[in-house]
Amino acid sequence: MGRWIEFAPQVDFAMDRKALQKHWARLHARDQEVLPTEPELLDAWAHFHCGRFYEARIAGLALGDAGVTVANKATCVYARQIETRETERLALYDWVSERAARQTLREPGNPNAHFLLAYSLGRYSQGISVVKALALGMGSRIKSALETTIALQPLHADAHFALGAFHAEIIDKVGALIGGMTYGARKDVSLQMFEQGFKLQPLSPVGLVEYAMALVTLEGDERREEATTHCQKAARLTPADAQEYLDIARAKAGLSN
Repeated sequence: MGRWIEFAPQVDFAMDRKALQKHWARLHARDQEVLPTEPELLDAWAHFHCGRFYEARIAGLALGDAGVTVANKATCVYARQIETRETERLALYDWVSERAARQTLREPGNPNAHFLLAYSLGRYSQGISVVKALALGMGSRIKSALETTIALQPLHADAHFALGAFHAEIIDKVGALIGGMTYGARKDVSLQMFEQGFKLQPLSPVGLVEYAMALVTLEGDERREEATTHCQKAARLTPADAQEYLDIARAKAGLSN
């Protein structure tokens, strides 16, 4: 994997250990990650929330098993939002999926191990084409990992949004009949997942953007105006950290296209 592209958000998300502990519940409301007690792990997460994703990855890796989640999450956010080279992006998702898969075996009760496995496989699938990924059996792995995440942690809003998006994308790529028969993908389940996600986190920028995309995917142009409204809502939000800053920037970019 090549050198990471520099990223400097236009907002200063100053975050030390003390500030991180104070704001942890807000920062991790979407993924329900448990507040660490190890000072070095807090430092790694501080790098993440400030947008120093490479530093978060390196710091996490230096901590061994304890730092896998922050290293994987930092890598996923960087790959999704900053990396522009497709081969590098795919290599990063592959890197995460391998480590997350091993983490799920070591820590089967860790919701975010399963979530980051699903996330990395999902983004990798989009990169090589969803249809090809389905032929390789990735669809079932993604769905299973997301359902496991929710079973382990019902308050995991990001998993609800991701599962809603998964059902919508399967239907979009292979159709409702084959999607339902082969992968259990259903329009009503997709919408229910988003509804539940918004009950948990009504002002999630990534949730709003993914929901907007799913509405158009599932119901076409008749929902496009509503989808635009959701993106506008996301674009007006105030970010709590660098990840939300990037999610909101994505919403703004979508509106300008």
